[in-house]
Amino acid sequence: MAGIGFSEVMPFLSLYVDSLGNFTRAELSLYSGLAFAASYFVTALASPLWGKMADRTGRKLMLVRASAGMAIVFILMGLVMNVWQLIGLRLLQGVFSGYISNANALIATQVPKRRSGQALGLLVTGNVSGALFGPLLGGTLASVFSYRLTFFITGFLFILVFLVTAVFVKEDFHTTKKSAMLTTRGVVGELANAKLVFGMFVTTMIIQAANNSIVPILSLYVRQIMHNSPATTFYSGIVAAVPGIATLFAAPLLGRVGDQIGTDRILIIGFVLAMSVYIPMAFVTNVWQLIGLRFVIGIANASMLPAVQTILAKNTPPQVTGRVFSWNQSFQAMGNVAGPLIGSFVSTTFDYAGVFISTALLVVLNLALVYHNTKQMRQACRNG
Repeated sequence: MAGIGFSEVMPFLSLYVDSLGNFTRAELSLYSGLAFAASYFVTALASPLWGKMADRTGRKLMLVRASAGMAIVFILMGLVMNVWQLIGLRLLQGVFSGYISNANALIATQVPKRRSGQALGLLVTGNVSGALFGPLLGGTLASVFSYRLTFFITGFLFILVFLVTAVFVKEDFHTTKKSAMLTTRGVVGELANAKLVFGMFVTTMIIQAANNSIVPILSLYVRQIMHNSPATTFYSGIVAAVPGIATLFAAPLLGRVGDQIGTDRILIIGFVLAMSVYIPMAFVTNVWQLIGLRFVIGIANASMLPAVQTILAKNTPPQVTGRVFSWNQSFQAMGNVAGPLIGSFVSTTFDYAGVFISTALLVVLNLALVYHNTKQMRQACRNG
């Protein structure tokens, strides 16, 4: 349900921005980029604070806090009268961030590390299932009813998430006194391979920058290749959702395979696959070609962030897991900020197709970085 809530409004957010004023193409690209990036900017700042609190009070409390806040914010988004009110609420959304990262941390601390890849793969399956149905549901509701009603429905979904989390989620956690909490330097000292962990943070940031660089222009790109068809909103939902179909089936399988052959290898394969698909996206001539390529990207996505999270889980002691995953969320949020801004800049300076080329270059950079940072893991695997 959280996955549905987070993804339900994304396919038409740029179109919602367009409905809030009479903007030029450059203004629309700019405001869409700001609307997408705003929540992630605040998330990057707030996540370490929430992560520290999670290590002290437990992850369940953070899940309850995030779901309640999201419910309020999404309902208010359906009431905005101008683009700046929307951007302001997207900033507030960032304050209530952390549901998925704390769910990751909770799973990482409650299952054996030898099964962390499979467990996190299942969590990704749940999240991606929501991300799959969210855009389809959001695109359909926005087409049949209105953008505003879809925000109200999303807020109601987060109310359900709040209730389910509060009643059914259990955590074996003992509260830590504030005086007993490790400092940031102490947390780093607990890491057996701090270089690898921080390398994964940067990898997460670039993954998100690449994935989100196309988000502000995706529905606009669909509208362009469909020549302003009335069905643009519906097909935008399909284009946004179709990677989730592939990820839904691939994530658990790749998680198990990664536990057997090495998570780093799965991660590298994902980058190679993504790089080979983003470039053709710039040259599609109809929406079905774009849908097909987005399906392949879904397979690549199933091997990227889940693999990073598994590497972090396997290299992080339980007492600092909350903060490590919150730091990773901060870097994830930084990528979420940078990606839409990069996409908006490139689309304004060049065109929509140029965004896919720049995204492919980001993937190449990440591939080189991961290959370097996981060298020690590959050597240990060969020696073992």
